[in-house]
Amino acid sequence: MQVAIASPHQFVIDRQQQLLGWDTAVSYLILTLQQSSVALNQSTGEVILEKDRLRIKFLRFGSSLVFALRDLGYPSDLFDPRTGYPLIARSSIAFDDNAAVAAILNYEKIKAEKCTLLVHPLWQHRVYPGTIVTAAPFEDIEFQLKRTMTNCGWQF
Repeated sequence: MQVAIASPHQFVIDRQQQLLGWDTAVSYLILTLQQSSVALNQSTGEVILEKDRLRIKFLRFGSSLVFALRDLGYPSDLFDPRTGYPLIARSSIAFDDNAAVAAILNYEKIKAEKCTLLVHPLWQHRVYPGTIVTAAPFEDIEFQLKRTMTNCGWQF
């Protein structure tokens, strides 16, 4: 698992109201990258099961982090990697995790069948991204991130 806390890229800044409906500005995106046990560049039964497993892990982790930050009073949400829509907010547009990672971390993005796929520098096609968005300050994000990762059994 890799996590990057980054300032929002231009897509989020320009479309925050459509994506989240927040009046408070997004302060950070929390990009999560999970290493897949199989390459995700083909659509096989094994790949579908692996994507489902990684999605569930992200939703469990992301929900814990989002609600910890919300409990502190900061608007926070996560985007479902499968649909691109936020878990809590009502959105009129979808968010693309792969595009965010490519823009912020400068990872290559390729076409793979009917979707896009990241090329991780070490994991190649074995990477599954997820994105959390928040208005929290960096220090609170870092503290809650470490706590949530520990509670989920993930290393920081």
